[in-house]
Amino acid sequence: MRSQRQVVDYSLQRRAVLREVFSGRVSSHEVCDASPYLKSAARFHGEPTDESCPICHRENLTHVHYIYGDELKQSAGQARNRAELSLLAMTLREFQVYVVEVCRVCNWNHLVEQYLLGRDGLGVAGGDGEADGAVAVSGGGRPSMTKRRREAQR
Repeated sequence: MRSQRQVVDYSLQRRAVLREVFSGRVSSHEVCDASPYLKSAARFHGEPTDESCPICHRENLTHVHYIYGDELKQSAGQARNRAELSLLAMTLREFQVYVVEVCRVCNWNHLVEQYLLGRDGLGVAGGDGEADGAVAVSGGGRPSMTKRRREAQR
């Protein structure tokens, strides 16, 4: 997606967990603990992959995309498919996406990646909401650099 940014990849953590399982230090029952809600989200909103489950090798993994953000209000925490993410990315300023891989057979699940989506990442003039007096807030709860520069110029 075009506005995808601040990507965090969890593949190294995944490999470490799998290494613990295969060495016998961690039981597969400890890592194959997908909740009924996650399994249901995988069934109805998940996207199948070509990668087989690293634990049971019986079924391909399914990716589930969960969304979080202030603008989402009651929709925060819901699972969405890629088509819906693209639509939301053009509509909302910014929201966080968490991608979880799930095996619907053995209940393996692991966070694959997280990233930001939204209009703020497109760099479209006038799309940042600051022209009408709104204050953009960065991750630390402070006004953005653009807003501070504008105030300093006054």
